[in-house]
Amino acid sequence: MGRIGPEVLGRLFDAHAAALALYARQWCDGPEADDLVQDAFLALARQQAVPDQAAAWLHRVVRNAALTAGRRTRRRQSREEQAGRARAGPWFSKVDDQLDARVAASHLSALDPDCREAIVARLWGELTFEQIAELQGCGLTTAHRRYRTGLARLLERLERSCPQTKAT
Repeated sequence: MGRIGPEVLGRLFDAHAAALALYARQWCDGPEADDLVQDAFLALARQQAVPDQAAAWLHRVVRNAALTAGRRTRRRQSREEQAGRARAGPWFSKVDDQLDARVAASHLSALDPDCREAIVARLWGELTFEQIAELQGCGLTTAHRRYRTGLARLLERLERSCPQTKAT
């Protein structure tokens, strides 16, 4: 650790952390924003001395980290959408048959973490149920149940978000 003592870091944290978290939430959600603030204070702790304008310095560090995280998220989402389109292949050839990727991703992210992990590992990771069970530290039956339960909930949510039209 540099020359900045814990008392000084504590005072700076008390004075600026809440404002920095609010500032970071412009670009990312709550937990990620809090992580960015913590990382900024860790970067400050590694400095040899407190910058002349500590608040401005901390805001710059948080902003740069938030923008970098945002770019990383957009690149990841783009790769996932491209992979999804590539995997869809000829099965979804009509526009009416295609899912809105954002809606599907939103519904997937709302699932129980164990179910979501099982679905992603099976569909995109192409893992067997044995591999998923080992990955999650559970039995084969539990891994399969999580996968089936997650798919059922996902289907239910997707059907709710797609209004039914009467056939004419």
